[in-house]
Amino acid sequence: MAATSRRHDLVIIGGGVGGLVTASVAGQLGLDVVLIEREPNLGGDCLHYGCIPSKTLIRCAEIAHLARDAERFGIRTDAVSVDLEKVMDRVREVIARIQPHDDPERFRGYGVDVRFGTARFLDSHTVDVDGQAIAGRRFVIATGSRPVAPPVPGLDAVDYLTNETVFAEKRLPERLAVLGGGPIGLELAQAFQRLGSQVTVLEMAPQVLPKEDPEIAASLHDALTAEGLDVRTGVTVGQVDGEVGQYRLHCQTGDQTDVVEADRLLVAAGRSPNVEALDLDRAGVISDRAGIRVDARMRTSARHIFACGDVCGPYPFTHMAEYQAGVIIANAIFRFPKKADYRVVPWVTYTAPEVAHVGLTEQQARDQGLTVQIARFPFGDVDRALAEGSERGLAKLVVHKGRLAGASLVGPHAGELIHELVLAMQARVKIGQIAAAIHAYPTLAQINRRAVNSLYSPKLFAPRTRRVVHWINRLLP
Repeated sequence: MAATSRRHDLVIIGGGVGGLVTASVAGQLGLDVVLIEREPNLGGDCLHYGCIPSKTLIRCAEIAHLARDAERFGIRTDAVSVDLEKVMDRVREVIARIQPHDDPERFRGYGVDVRFGTARFLDSHTVDVDGQAIAGRRFVIATGSRPVAPPVPGLDAVDYLTNETVFAEKRLPERLAVLGGGPIGLELAQAFQRLGSQVTVLEMAPQVLPKEDPEIAASLHDALTAEGLDVRTGVTVGQVDGEVGQYRLHCQTGDQTDVVEADRLLVAAGRSPNVEALDLDRAGVISDRAGIRVDARMRTSARHIFACGDVCGPYPFTHMAEYQAGVIIANAIFRFPKKADYRVVPWVTYTAPEVAHVGLTEQQARDQGLTVQIARFPFGDVDRALAEGSERGLAKLVVHKGRLAGASLVGPHAGELIHELVLAMQARVKIGQIAAAIHAYPTLAQINRRAVNSLYSPKLFAPRTRRVVHWINRLLP
């Protein structure tokens, strides 16, 4: 094994967003940085298998859906046909347009030594990359996660799709079964339904999006069902058999058993951190099924080794990996003792309608003993939503002592609308300031203001207030 004589300032394992953000800052600040990626290109899961391809596919499916639904808006179109191969060409085109942002030469221009290969620790200050020993003073592990299959009998013997393989499909399946009713499963399920497949979603939990507020999840469930998806919750899949074109999923829901038949099977029932190949025990880094254990400063049990993103959690989002990379930059590069703060973490499920959330759900707030007020407002009473024909859903605000403790939205562009509420929580402003802010009309953003106003209306028009107004107008000229 060849060995390097010098010890680099920073060795980063993983070329996804967490590793790239850290590498770009460290390199431009003049540190001696090595970035190691086992895949043949940079960008990670988000660019190649996650955020970018899925949102591109969702947009293509939305266009097909709008074309079929055009007559509702007084527009007649010819019959819509979908060429899945060309749709996936569009997906690859978008990836290719973004890929230059993650070009290895760009990072080499920052002074980063970019290497491709599989890294594993030899000791706490050395990794091996395909026979080359690389020593470092500090390390960052940003190796991400991968899809895993649930322990369903027979599943390991059949050819199923995941988010890493589905974008290579060229033929639209007539019938698609999706194992998992979380964000990935629902996004892809609705996309394929809108492209023309008949989709069945099987979720073991009693609701889709198990981490969301039940009221919000139920609203989405109803919307997906209205579009024609067969969405089943509380389902146990006891056996999978068959082959491409004739899968059989033996399901049990309560006391009822039945068989779901499908031409293709997509598994989106969980992810696992990528730690197996790292030999973490040689570096003294502790991990478990949830990933690498880190403290609030993103340090592992070996204090000079940091981790960020899906490999350590607690949230499997690209924006979380980017945020955690910033915490690492403060601690590992500037030596400023910054701690991660997960009080205000938004996330979005890009179905139609979208689901967006930040902070506590109603039940979480009550479980913490908070005295809460709940503000609700439906998109059906927002004029812009009516004009666009997208009136399904609602905003639900959880208020504690006059400030937001959490918020959930299910509706059109919920992922954009949530950020006003994110800022309100981050700045700890009183909810009255949301109501006092002038919101342009007609916009969907009116829903945030009107949800807050729904808390004030009962007091404003209460008998006591009416009496006060009466006497003011009687006594004052």
